[in-house]
Amino acid sequence: MHTQPQLPCPFDQRSSAMTQKESPWLFRTYAGHSTAKASNALYRTNLAKGQTGLSVAFDLPTQTGYDSDHELARGEVGKVGVPVCHLGDMRALFDQIPLEQMNTSMTINATAPWLLALYIAVAEEQGADVSKLQGTVQNDLMKEYLSRGTYICPPKPSLRMITDVAAYTQQHLPKWNPMNVCSYHLQEAGATPEQELAFALATAVAVLDDLKGKVPAAQFPAMVGRISFFVNAGIRFVTEMCKMRAFVDLWDEICRDRYGIAEEKYRRFRYGVQVNSLGLTEPQPENNVYRILIEMLAVTLSKKARARAVQLPAWNEALGLPRPWDQQWSLRMQQILAYESDLLEYDDLFDGNPAIDRKVEALKAGAREELAHIDAMGGAIQAIDYMKARLVEANAERIAKIESGDTVVVGVNRWTEAAPSPLTTGDGAIMVADPEAERDQIERLQAWRAARDEAAVQAALAALRRAAAAGENVMPASVAAAKAGATTGEWAAELRAAFGEYRGPTGVSRAPSNRTEGLEPIRDAVQAVSARLGRPLKFLVGKPGLDGHSNGAEQIAARARDCGMDITYDGIRLTPSEIVAKAVEEQAHVIGLSILSGSHMPLIIEVLERMRAAQLDVPLVVGGIIPDEDADQLRALGVAAVYTPKDFELNRIMMDIVGLVDRTALAAE
Repeated sequence: MHTQPQLPCPFDQRSSAMTQKESPWLFRTYAGHSTAKASNALYRTNLAKGQTGLSVAFDLPTQTGYDSDHELARGEVGKVGVPVCHLGDMRALFDQIPLEQMNTSMTINATAPWLLALYIAVAEEQGADVSKLQGTVQNDLMKEYLSRGTYICPPKPSLRMITDVAAYTQQHLPKWNPMNVCSYHLQEAGATPEQELAFALATAVAVLDDLKGKVPAAQFPAMVGRISFFVNAGIRFVTEMCKMRAFVDLWDEICRDRYGIAEEKYRRFRYGVQVNSLGLTEPQPENNVYRILIEMLAVTLSKKARARAVQLPAWNEALGLPRPWDQQWSLRMQQILAYESDLLEYDDLFDGNPAIDRKVEALKAGAREELAHIDAMGGAIQAIDYMKARLVEANAERIAKIESGDTVVVGVNRWTEAAPSPLTTGDGAIMVADPEAERDQIERLQAWRAARDEAAVQAALAALRRAAAAGENVMPASVAAAKAGATTGEWAAELRAAFGEYRGPTGVSRAPSNRTEGLEPIRDAVQAVSARLGRPLKFLVGKPGLDGHSNGAEQIAARARDCGMDITYDGIRLTPSEIVAKAVEEQAHVIGLSILSGSHMPLIIEVLERMRAAQLDVPLVVGGIIPDEDADQLRALGVAAVYTPKDFELNRIMMDIVGLVDRTALAAE
């Protein structure tokens, strides 16, 4: 650290702009896969390459409170993150990584109290001073109901557990961020900048309103200062940069006016970011490198609104799991900007810019309008259905603009001719999860259960049950259960028993929208096939397994509805047997499955087997991030059509589906 000298020349613009060079943000890579042991090796390698913080991705069973051997976990273990079932897994995950010296972000929500409990238990085993632990649990259930889908319990008890974690950290982990309000997935679900601002801030308000009764009044301002945010940055980087400046202003306003926070440091908008994955394209994926760089600029250029931590996706995430080299490439992008450029030597580059100021004020006005509407409904908890429907509508508008060409996506709807990329050819272009990892994880889980003190586990779970029922803070009992050897599934089962399970809104109404562009030929075709069938064409859309990324399924269901089909879409987290049973009950003419977690092979094969057992002879179409070789295999097994992210024209998909049903109906005559 040093101060640049002030140069006397009046024509040197640096003389008034230069300040002490800032330290860079935390460099993170969102990572975790296969097993705790494999993920630990990846973390230690990334730290050696210059990463300065850990960002842990957990697999879907861990996120949704199931052990690796649960029925719903089949095919999902270790796919989108690391499986952590018990203290032994957490111990292996952080082996040789001193937690007292680490800043660890854990992207975990419904099971956040449990994963934090395991983290504390491992830190204590390492001999760490728990009060010095630094990091974040995301712990934002609102965005799970709206976009990501890894919730367990209903909203009110979930809110209680969010603030339980916050109150516990206030007393025991004062440097820990107990909640990371996550607007990232809101943008991934199609949110406009105004919606992302308003829905995230409404979530923070709901949490702080609940937290006020759980911590001493004197400590509340410091707890407000511990709330952090995790945001998204899209390709419209001027708008996105203005959005971040709007976030700074609105959060300061809320903290000051609603909560009376006098100290400026506690009103500071503290955020980490992962730039947009929604816009990463499967066609010409090398172009994603430029997209990621431009999106990173939105959260780094403005000193006033600069991220505290940045993690970047890899260029090939629309194709499959990135390799260590791909993650290294994204890390180097951050390091070059921070250390080779002169960005960190200057004050804010945009202060006093009239165009920026106008855009920031417009975004703030739009966000305030949404916030007032949510507040009038009783707050974020009461407005979940409303916000979900707004996101589905906004995403439909986004997709329609890409289809029509109003929004240009290079390599997708314009300039689609391209030379083959050498980056995507040959074996090893993407990483493939170890097929033996799930079996290995389950064997170790069963060995853990067999070796533990069962009486101690049951006593700890009984104490957790009592704490949940009595309205006590669940964290002390969770830490005790972690140390006793309880599992993720056992912990979550106690909370399911205490609070019940929840099925979030789909956001897809039964009533057709007002959209008509390009739909008339499809509607005519649907009517013709429906007349031949003797009833409206019935399309069942299903999401098997634990994948909560429902955006694609929602848009397919909504477009099918607008085309005149009779749709059934019951939301996320269904077993193959439930989907097939529903298709039989509804007498579906076609089934569509959406899977984005990489678990398509085992889940789709099971659906096919159950369809044959039920003598359900209707077309099965599937969509997701599905490699070409998997798509070929699925078609050979009997899948009628496979769609991947490159298939952005929903009207064409609708016409394909009508044609499949028509051919099936003709064959049956």
